[in-house]
Amino acid sequence: MLTLRAGAAELVLAPEIGGAVVDWRWHDLPIFRATDLTTLARNDPRTLGSYPLVPFSNRIAGRRFTWAGTTYDLPEQFGGYAIHGVGWLRQWTLAAHDATSALMTLVQAPCAEWPFALRAWQRFALTEDALVSVIGVQNADRCAWPAGIGQHPYFPRTPDVRLTMRTGSVWQNAESGRIPTHRTAVPAEWDHSMGMSVGGAVIDHSFAGWDGQAVIDYPSRGYSMSLSADEPFRHVVYFVPEGRDFFAVEPVSHMSDAIHRMDTEADHGLTILQPGQQLEGRIVYRIKHR
Repeated sequence: MLTLRAGAAELVLAPEIGGAVVDWRWHDLPIFRATDLTTLARNDPRTLGSYPLVPFSNRIAGRRFTWAGTTYDLPEQFGGYAIHGVGWLRQWTLAAHDATSALMTLVQAPCAEWPFALRAWQRFALTEDALVSVIGVQNADRCAWPAGIGQHPYFPRTPDVRLTMRTGSVWQNAESGRIPTHRTAVPAEWDHSMGMSVGGAVIDHSFAGWDGQAVIDYPSRGYSMSLSADEPFRHVVYFVPEGRDFFAVEPVSHMSDAIHRMDTEADHGLTILQPGQQLEGRIVYRIKHR
């Protein structure tokens, strides 16, 4: 693991555990979900503070898709899905670092989880009150293929935490499987545009028309955190599990199951990368005292 420090801020990275962020603390407060040694011993990036989504986010229905006339079957991941690409399943290489920044890279040949060759990278820069996270992917194959990127940060779910986030619409899921079926306006109980508590409703949905901005406020802890995502992050997955002490606001470049919506939805969000082309996005998390 690698620890970066800037004043009272500390960021712990685990390149070999899916290129994940283990912990990010500010004045000893966990900004991402806290990780202890028992959790870390599982070597599972899904239990840590944040992990990369590359070259796609969320689920692919049926674990199967057809591209350029060929049908590909992907292996089951947790819950029986093909989910979150291949980056979180692999060891990354720590390519460079100093006291406050780091670069992690991944070179991946065609494999069971993704049939096309790629190169991916993550850059982190820590300051006393902010974290800049960049993720990118490059087509390292001989043919074009559809690409997406994202990050999956988890945040502490305290009784008084509030989220402000503006989105244009939401994809409703099937009764089982959490695969989107149709788009609707954002229901009032999920509309955080004016700020709302992260309540008891179970949510695991893909939202479209996001402006790339969010604020997570912790009154009892005395700070708030703003999240600012550049292009191409104009979709966001909002995840509030039942009975857990965390939630997730995931900046992503495409809707869930986008690979099956490319012919029907103009804003599906996937990017067709020709050989050598790349896709990159930046997220800035900034903390301030209330």
